[in-house]
Amino acid sequence: MKRNIVGTTLFFAMLLLILGAVASAQDDDWGVRRCSTGQVAGEWAYTLTGTVITPTGPVPTAAIARSTIDAHGNVSSKQTSSTGGAISEWNTVKGTIAVNPDCTGTKIVMVYDSNGNLQRTVTEDLVIDDHAREIRALVTSLVLPNGASVPTIITITERKLF
Repeated sequence: MKRNIVGTTLFFAMLLLILGAVASAQDDDWGVRRCSTGQVAGEWAYTLTGTVITPTGPVPTAAIARSTIDAHGNVSSKQTSSTGGAISEWNTVKGTIAVNPDCTGTKIVMVYDSNGNLQRTVTEDLVIDDHAREIRALVTSLVLPNGASVPTIITITERKLF
């Protein structure tokens, strides 16, 4: 009888361990996917569209870029943009991305002209979508080198290339 109780107890303990391992290998208990910086690491292409609000009125802006995010959250890009029709080709963009487990995050980047001069610092709130193959972002802050904050209405869509 004693061996039967010990055997049954061991059986159920092993069963619980196996079921726990299977459950932890899947999504969390509520079926929600978890995101990480490592999941967004890779090569990306993005499109930015929106409006910059200047003292003289709203100015349309758009950009395209090719970007790299590494597993540590470092971001580097080459971007061509048009603001009010003025083209700025292949600016350097460098910064960081922070990814939360709920697939939201924040990206902070500095945009430099072709001579290496800081043009602006941009903060984005973002949502990671489509199994970490797409990022949708809203610019929440654009600050010039002199510290002036510029109001914007800008969205960004990024698609993972590789």
